[in-house]
Amino acid sequence: MTESVTSGDKATNVVSINLHIPISPNSEAFLQGELSVPNSGLLGLIIFAHGSGSGLNSPRNQYVAKALNGVGFATLLVDLLTLEQQETDIRSQKIMCKIPGLLLNKFNIRLLSNRLVSITNWIIDNSPKVSGLPIGYFGSSTGAAAAFEASIVQDNVYAIVSRGGRPDLVRPESIQRATCSTLLIIGAKDSKAVIDLNKKVFKQLRNVKYKELVMIPNAGHLFEEDGAIEQVANISSKWYLDKLQ
Repeated sequence: MTESVTSGDKATNVVSINLHIPISPNSEAFLQGELSVPNSGLLGLIIFAHGSGSGLNSPRNQYVAKALNGVGFATLLVDLLTLEQQETDIRSQKIMCKIPGLLLNKFNIRLLSNRLVSITNWIIDNSPKVSGLPIGYFGSSTGAAAAFEASIVQDNVYAIVSRGGRPDLVRPESIQRATCSTLLIIGAKDSKAVIDLNKKVFKQLRNVKYKELVMIPNAGHLFEEDGAIEQVANISSKWYLDKLQ
């Protein structure tokens, strides 16, 4: 494990650690992550699964993570793709019109979900600070689909929050098998297609312990509007406080 302490926030008593997480045992390829842990009163660990075009430095997910730290949750923000895979996607996008059916890494839900499973197991095995804590996933866009798929095989994941997610990209059989308490957050000004897809999947989540769909007024797909991400952070914090058990 490679790690370095990057900051200690005296105001919130949170320590942040930069991580290099191998994509597989003995692999030299790694994922970049940031683990932030309150020094006392830990309630659980929330692992973020970013969407396409985003990463661990996303200001909106960073904001949500800090809000979760403030109420007692450790957070792990991590890129699901290596730098090489991200660069491959950039090159591939330029030739997609010439290669029908070409699937970019950032849209490969099976790859992303398998990567999230590996990350979850790795952090449990390699970080005593969070080992044994109940786990929640926070997924955005395609990352939400990866979170659903990963939760099926992780018996220590109890709650999912999907922000502007694409749960419709989850395999139908996985939707039927999903049992984690699930909160779908969508912007009222997101596209009708995304809103309708979330509503459809919400109805299909028949075996989850608890479920809720929340629409944020005046928010678009990225929740960049004034006050939008603050609402997401507040709603998500309450969800994990209530359901991460």
